Amino acid sequence: QEYLDFRKERSRMLLSRRNQLLLEFSFWNEPQPRQGPNIYELRTYKLKPGTMIEWGNNWARAIKYRQENQEAVGGFFSQIGELYVVHHLWAYRDLQSREETRNAAWRKRGWDENVYYT
Repeated sequence: QEYLDFRKERSRMLLSRRNQLLLEFSFWNEPQPRQGPNIYELRTYKLKPGTMIEWGNNWARAIKYRQENQEAVGGFFSQIGELYVVHHLWAYRDLQSREETRNAAWRKRGWDENVYYT
């Protein structure tokens, strides 16, 4: 009964709900626990149907430019649920670190060329 009451109360707070089964991209590092505290950024991209392989190939080259500071936590794609959806999870010490790390990536030769096509 307690669980049923919880579900009823929770449903009053939700506007919508979606589920996805995600797989990890093989070219990303294995997600590891982080020393904290950190802020995490989850970026979601909806790809055009039929572009997942091309997109993945570009990111496989691009991700090496973002590995120095260990901010890349994981990259995942939808297998069940809404297809052609990609998620990136990034970890930063704080917002200043996020800004500095992202700006540093744009100064690296090759990052912009690979990311442009994604």
